[in-house]
Amino acid sequence: MSKVRQERTAEQIQVTLSELFLKEVSDPRLAGVTITEVLIDRELQHANVYVNALGDDAREKEVLEGLESASGFLRSQVAQRLDLRSAPFIHYHWDPRLRYAEEVNDLLDRLDIPPAAESGESTPSDE
Repeated sequence: MSKVRQERTAEQIQVTLSELFLKEVSDPRLAGVTITEVLIDRELQHANVYVNALGDDAREKEVLEGLESASGFLRSQVAQRLDLRSAPFIHYHWDPRLRYAEEVNDLLDRLDIPPAAESGESTPSDE
């Protein structure tokens, strides 16, 4: 399978699942779920879907249980909408990257960097 087809299929799965979460999934556990990334294997048989609940790490277990409960419906809808011969098995994973980015931003906000001297002192960038 070509890398381009693999990436295109992963993108299509991400868009389809996002639409399903917005319009057709009624499980309250899946409210506010965001798909951050989809990775699919070369044979298009297994898709790893990374999700987050808009920065709410406390909901991880609840969201993953909701996804597991809706996995059959979601898989059948993906196969139907993408017109695939066989639907890939979808494996859901919690994506902690949003929390990590927030922690880095907090650290950067707390840094105490003095302003650059405005006098005639030379700095390494002046040389």
